Order: sequence, then structure tokens, then C-alpha cells
Amino acid sequence: MTRSFRTILIAAAAVAGLASAAQAQTIPANVHNVVLVHGAFADGSGWRGVYDRLTAKGYKVSVVQNPLTSLADDVAATRRVLARQDGPTILVGHSYGGTVITEAGNDPKVAGLVYVAALAPDTGESTGDQFAEIPAPPGFVIEAQSDDFGFVNLAKFKSGFAGDVGDADAAFMRDSQVPIAMSAFGDKVTKAAWRVKPSWFVVATQDGAIDPKLLRKTATRIGAQTVEIKGSHVVFLSQPEAVANVIDKAAKAAGEKTH
Repeated sequence: MTRSFRTILIAAAAVAGLASAAQAQTIPANVHNVVLVHGAFADGSGWRGVYDRLTAKGYKVSVVQNPLTSLADDVAATRRVLARQDGPTILVGHSYGGTVITEAGNDPKVAGLVYVAALAPDTGESTGDQFAEIPAPPGFVIEAQSDDFGFVNLAKFKSGFAGDVGDADAAFMRDSQVPIAMSAFGDKVTKAAWRVKPSWFVVATQDGAIDPKLLRKTATRIGAQTVEIKGSHVVFLSQPEAVANVIDKAAKAAGEKTH
């Protein structure tokens, strides 16, 4: 190979490399990490359908197991999982888990928040404060025990919590409830992450635990991009494909903002 020909090849390779680099800079990289946070009376296993669909798309998905003993404890559990992420992350919360991600979402790794039939208190507000103007539907009944932990009423569990889930699955969820410390509903958010982080919101149009009017009002207040999905309070369980698609869109949009 002559020196002149070798020079031409090196120059061509350099040009090609520059072109590839320029192209890479114009194609936004997605956020590949997703952390899922469950709400009260449930555990992380309910996210399985969403988990399966997101991992099939190539996402690294982690599921937080909240102790439900206090807002501080649940935020700490979420931060513990966020610390294990290797880059920008979409943080997803269901129901009371929305309060958890509102506080934990201030973590610098969080690129965006997704609220699924969730609550989103402002700074200085609590989960319970959210129901001041629009209370929970009458069919959703929490029974506080003598130790200040609460369960959903057994007879009304399916209608109030999981109305669009099969009887067998609803019965299992009812009988495997994780009780929450009632005091957690009064714990205040110290800094609302939705004020500084982009947000997305899933309104479950048949929610029997949080009035859909409150869900819509909350989504509007936080300025979230909102999607309405026909489903019960556990819409992430009954409509995992639709919920996973919202999270996927959030990750792609947040990825564009981080590049």
C-alpha cells in the first residue's frame, strides 16, 4: 500500500468518524432506567405486567418494596433503589406512591416522574390533604387497627380497589394486603419534585379509591402530560400495556431533555 493511498484511507476514516459522531449527537438517547413504587395496601409484585413489558423494550427496571411504616421510611427505601441506578431514571408511583415519588424525586438521577392513579402533594402538604375538597369515593373504606395500621375493608376491597380485576386475583390482593401506618397519610412533603421535574399522569377513569375528578385536578395542578385509561385504581395491574406505554413515552421525552 502506498503512502498516498494510506493517507487517503486515514482521511476517509476520519471523515466517517466525524459524521457518525455528529449523527449520534442528533439522535437523543433514551432514559433506560425505570424505578416503580407501589402504594398503600399493596406490594411491588403488582407491577409484574408493567415490568415485563418495559424490560422487553430494553429498560432496566427496579421495583421498590415500601415498608409503609412512614413517608420517611418509604422515601428512604426508594432512595436506596435510586442509588443503585447507573444513570438518568424515570420514577413511577401509584396511589400513595405518588406522595413518595414527589419527595424522593428530588434525587438528581430522576429525569422525570410518572404518576399512575396517584396523589401528588405540594410542598408542606400531606397525602391526606389531597382529599380535602374531593374525598375518596364512599365505597373505599380503610379500617384502622388498634396499632394505627390500616387495611382496606374486606367486603368492599374489590369494588373500591380492584374493580376490573378477576375475582380470584382480587381475592388474593385482598387477603395479602400490606397495611399502612395511618400516620403516613399525615406526613408532609418537604419539597415537591414535580415543581422542577417533568411529569406524566395516568388517570384511571374507573378509579374507586381516588375520585377521577381528583386525579384530573391533580394532573392539571402539577402540569403533567396526562393520559386517561379505562381502568380501576389498580390500572397498572389490569392495563399493564397502556401504563407501560406511558412510561416508555416519558423515558423517551426525558431522554431528549437530558441531551
